[in-house]
Amino acid sequence: MYSLYKSREFAATGRKCRFSYPLHLHNGRLIEIGDNFRCDRRLRLEAFAADGDAPKIRIGNNVHITWDCHIGAINRVEIHDNVLIGSRVLITDHSHGAISAQALATAPEKRPLRSKGPVVIEENVWIGEGAAILPGVTVGRNAIIGANSVVTCDIPADSVAVGSPARVIRTL
Repeated sequence: MYSLYKSREFAATGRKCRFSYPLHLHNGRLIEIGDNFRCDRRLRLEAFAADGDAPKIRIGNNVHITWDCHIGAINRVEIHDNVLIGSRVLITDHSHGAISAQALATAPEKRPLRSKGPVVIEENVWIGEGAAILPGVTVGRNAIIGANSVVTCDIPADSVAVGSPARVIRTL
């Protein structure tokens, strides 16, 4: 019943989507979900309009997001088909302001949101628990991101990346 109720808050949802309570949505009309989506408790999906741009979050088919994850966009976040996301993962295309003397003189909460580019997570990716996928990053098809990794640059397809910052340790 909860899944049916929540699915009405999105721009589009596919067949057989299951949302666990509680699900926090901000601007759900800017978020599209594919078929066979599952999320566990306390997922946060947030699309914030900044600088007049319309943000977009697009999640493909057969995606499973586990506990306590946060996905935020002011630009675009794409999660393609067959992706598994571990608990406590952050995926964001933005941050609070620039790194400059002027920005640092302003309290972080009052700095304007800014994006360094979209985040794209391609097909069949597995993201381990506690990872952070930061702005302007593409994670290639079939990649594995290790637990607690911080992804600050593109990860090629068929790779295993770990660490902070994440680096490729193996090509499959």
